[in-house]
Amino acid sequence: MTTRKSPAARGKAAAREHGWAPRLAQETRLAALDALLARPDGDSIAAEIERAVLLAALNRHQDAQAAFISILRRTPTHFGALNEFGTHLTRVGAIDAACRVYAEAIQHHPDNPLARVNLANLLLRATRYREAREHYEHALRIDPDHAEAHQGLGAVLADLGDRAGARAHFKKGFAGHAVSTQPYRGDKPPVTLLQLVSSGGGNIPSGLFLDDTTFLTTVVVADYADISAPLPAHQLIFNAIGDADLCTPALDAAIHLVAETRVPVINDPAAVRKTGRIANALRLGAIPGVRSARTAAIARGVLGGPGGPDALTAQGFSFPLLLRSPGYHTGRNFVLVEAPEALGGAVEDLPGDELLAIEYLDARGSDGKARKFRVMMIDGRLYPLHLAISGDWKVHYFTSDMADRPAHRAEEARFLEDMPGTLGDNTMRALADIQAALGLDYAGIDFGLSPAGELLLFEANATMVIAKPGDDPRWAYRRGAIDRVLDAVVAMIMRKATPLADRRRA
Repeated sequence: MTTRKSPAARGKAAAREHGWAPRLAQETRLAALDALLARPDGDSIAAEIERAVLLAALNRHQDAQAAFISILRRTPTHFGALNEFGTHLTRVGAIDAACRVYAEAIQHHPDNPLARVNLANLLLRATRYREAREHYEHALRIDPDHAEAHQGLGAVLADLGDRAGARAHFKKGFAGHAVSTQPYRGDKPPVTLLQLVSSGGGNIPSGLFLDDTTFLTTVVVADYADISAPLPAHQLIFNAIGDADLCTPALDAAIHLVAETRVPVINDPAAVRKTGRIANALRLGAIPGVRSARTAAIARGVLGGPGGPDALTAQGFSFPLLLRSPGYHTGRNFVLVEAPEALGGAVEDLPGDELLAIEYLDARGSDGKARKFRVMMIDGRLYPLHLAISGDWKVHYFTSDMADRPAHRAEEARFLEDMPGTLGDNTMRALADIQAALGLDYAGIDFGLSPAGELLLFEANATMVIAKPGDDPRWAYRRGAIDRVLDAVVAMIMRKATPLADRRRA
C-alpha cells in the first residue's frame, strides 16, 4: 500500500531535493534582474540596487560590494544605494566603513531619519553615547513616531542610568513593534527559533552562535509583547534575558510567554529569575568549597549620607568593599571603596536609586596579581573560557595584563588545556554543584581561588560574553577553547530543536 503524502510534506521533500523554495525564488529573481539589466533599455538604478541586495542575501558578499560601488560611482548621492550599502557593510562586520557610508547619506539627505538611526545604532554599539543620542534625537525631530529611533534612544538612556527616560522611549518604540523576524540567508530550510529579549539590556550576546544561515530568528521583546497574541511558528525558544537584577519585568513576561509552550525552552526564565546577585550570594555561598561575597542593596541616599559607613557596618560590611549599580556589566559603574571617608564620593559617581554593597574577596596570588577564571556551563557540561590576570582588583580580559605577558598567557593556556588539573578536584566539584543549583542550559561563572583553595564566587548567571580573539598570533592558543564553547551552544540548540520523534529514529 502506497502512503500518500500531504502537499506540505511533498513541498518539504522537493525543497530537500532541489533547494529551499525561498532561496530558489531569490536566485530566480536575480537571474531576471541580470536579464533586465543586460538589455539596452534595461538601465535602472532601482533594479541595480535590488540586485546588489539580492547578492548580499545570497552571501555573495564580494559581488554585492562590487555592485554597490559601481552604482555609487555613477550616482554617489543616491540614498537607497548608500543606505543599503551601509546595511551590507554592517552585516559583514565592516563597521567603520558602514559608519562612513551612513554619514555620507546623512550629508546628502539630512532630513531622512533612516540613515541617522542606522548610524546611531552603530555608535551605540561602540558606546559612543553622545553621538548616538544626537542622531536619535534628530531623527525624532524629523519623525516623532519613528519606532526604531525611540528604541535606540531608550537604550542610550538605559546605559547612561536614566531608567525612567529609557522606559518612556521604550514604550513608544516597542508598542506594536515588540516582535521582529531577522533576515535568513541560508540555502536550506532553517531552524526556526524564537528569541526572548529584554528592552533595557541584560541579554545574552548571541551573535556568535545564532548564525543567520542556519537559524531563522524571531526576536520578541518580552516586556512589551502582547502575551495574549499568538507567537510566530518556531521549533524552540531561546530565552536570552539574562540579568535578573535588571530584567525583572521582562523575565516575568517571559515566564507567561513560555507557560503554555510545547517546544523546548533554553534557559527557563523562572530559573534565570533566581540568579540575582543577592540571591546567588546566599544560595551558592552555601555550597561546600564556595565562598560568596556578602551582598546587600542599600538606598543611595543612605549610603551617601553621613550615616553611610555606620549603615554598612550594621549589615556586616567592612572596608575595603565594592559598590555597584545594578544592571551594568564589563566593569561599568563598579568601584572599590578603600575607606569610610571615600564612600560619599563613590556614591555620587554611581547611577541608580539603590546600590549594591559587595564584600571584597581578595583573589590575588603570591605574585600580587588578581586572577579571574571564567567557566561556561553549556547543556550540563563545564567548559573553560578564559583566565585573566591583572594588577588591578577589577579584572576584565580586555583590560588585563595578558597581551604583553607571555608567562600569563602560558598560565592561561594550561588552564584551557587542563581545567581539572589546574583547578583541582574540590573546585571542579564546586563548579558542578553551582551548575546544578543554577539549573540553566547556558550560563557562566566568574571566580577566583583563595590561598586555602576556596572558590571565590564573583558572578554566576546567563549574561556571560563569549568573545573571539583577533587575528594576533599571540591568541592562537585561545581559539580552540572558545570554538569548543560555541560549538557546544550550537549543538545544544540543534539537539533541542530536533523533534523528539526524529531523535528516536536517529
